[in-house]
Amino acid sequence: MSVSLRLVPPPLQLIDAPEPNWSHVARLSDDTGLLEHARNAIVRREHGYCVDDVARGLVVASREPQPTAQVVGLAERYLAFLNHATASDGRVRNRLSYDRRWLDEPSTGDWWGRAVWGLGTAAGRSTVPWIRKEAREAFAVAVQQRSPWPRAMAFAGLGAAEVLRVDSRAGDAAELLGDAATVIGLPGRDPQWVWPERELTYANPALPEVLIHAGDLLGDESLLADGLRMLGWLCRMQSHQGHLSTVPVGGWRPDAERHRFDQQPIEAAATADACATAAAVTGDDSWESPLVQAIAWFLGDNDTGTVMYDPLTGGGYDGLTPDGPNLNQGAESTLALVSTLQHARALAGRGATRPSGGLA
Repeated sequence: MSVSLRLVPPPLQLIDAPEPNWSHVARLSDDTGLLEHARNAIVRREHGYCVDDVARGLVVASREPQPTAQVVGLAERYLAFLNHATASDGRVRNRLSYDRRWLDEPSTGDWWGRAVWGLGTAAGRSTVPWIRKEAREAFAVAVQQRSPWPRAMAFAGLGAAEVLRVDSRAGDAAELLGDAATVIGLPGRDPQWVWPERELTYANPALPEVLIHAGDLLGDESLLADGLRMLGWLCRMQSHQGHLSTVPVGGWRPDAERHRFDQQPIEAAATADACATAAAVTGDDSWESPLVQAIAWFLGDNDTGTVMYDPLTGGGYDGLTPDGPNLNQGAESTLALVSTLQHARALAGRGATRPSGGLA
């Protein structure tokens, strides 16, 4: 089954998007967690698990407005994994081998931020009471920490925003969201490069999305305007010949040629998430245009005109190269696909429309 999206104002755009498909996510999951890599659609167990992907899995599962028993079971498994990864002081391990040995020590890298984001999303969105309760308790442990890294703080800020949207009195979430906005920084005055960093790298849309959430939830109109300005500029930077062309591996810098490959599905998904948040917070339907571009990126409206998923497995392809897709179907890319198709369903009027929390 597919859903049709009609975009107004012009140019009128009509695209057909499939329903979110959990088949490959389930194929990559076992009784421990979510395995990171696949060769084509076959799981590569030798690479084990990582909190980065398990947290993404919990975010996407928690965003299902009417989850099946299968999706609820996956969410419970992912929540247990994050609990196991989190130390009592809130720091988080990232990599677990297939034989269930942790390969690193707890710290506050990106995986800490993604763990906070997953826990906050489960606490704020899950339809299952015991998942919400357990996730909120785990969130309270993880938010004891702060990270010096802007993206780690951005991911954590997305989780904090989810908690605040259901509990405006959650002081720990409010403090974390404010701290995340401070670490991210504000846009510059140069209209050619408004980004607070001198390079666009990865998970870029998460940064303005956090400023948008913070401005909205903390009552700071100036911060909200800054986040919207950053996101609008990024969307213009990523628009190429009428379609989305995301910042690729290697990044973009001012006064340097912008290479186009390799593009990662997670970047398209993060763009969709941030634009959905901007539309929901502002009520401005013009944000649906870049959101639909992000959906269409997976459907073949991209720099090579290639569909970026396997309809037989439900898996998302791992990257867009000059020669087309990398046909491996790992966890990150598959979750990026499912996340973006959730937005397609919401636009078609079949799902929740509240701000999403960026998937990055």
